[in-house]
Amino acid sequence: MIVIAKLKAKSGEEAKMEAALRGMVEKVAQEPGTLTYTLHRAKKDPSVFLFYEKYQDGAALKAHSSTPYFKELFGSLESLLDGAPEIEMFDELARLKE
Repeated sequence: MIVIAKLKAKSGEEAKMEAALRGMVEKVAQEPGTLTYTLHRAKKDPSVFLFYEKYQDGAALKAHSSTPYFKELFGSLESLLDGAPEIEMFDELARLKE
C-alpha cells in the first residue's frame, strides 16, 4: 500500500514544519511494516512538503496511524498547517527492481 501525503506550511512556519516532519522520519524507522517513509520538499514552493510512504499492508498502515507519535505530530502541526493535509492511497502496480 502506498500513501502520498502533501502538507503546506503557513508562511513563516516552514522551518518549524520541516523540523517536525524530519523528526517523524526517525520515529517511523522503527516500524516493522513501514517499508519506505520519505520526506520531500517542493522546489517551486518551499512551504509544500510531501511524504511518500510504502507499507507492507493495510495492517501496517493502521499500526503507523495509531502510534502515539503520529497523533502527537498532527497535534503539533495544527498551528503550522495552511489548510488540511492532502492524503491519497494507491495500490502498487509495477516497479523497477532495486
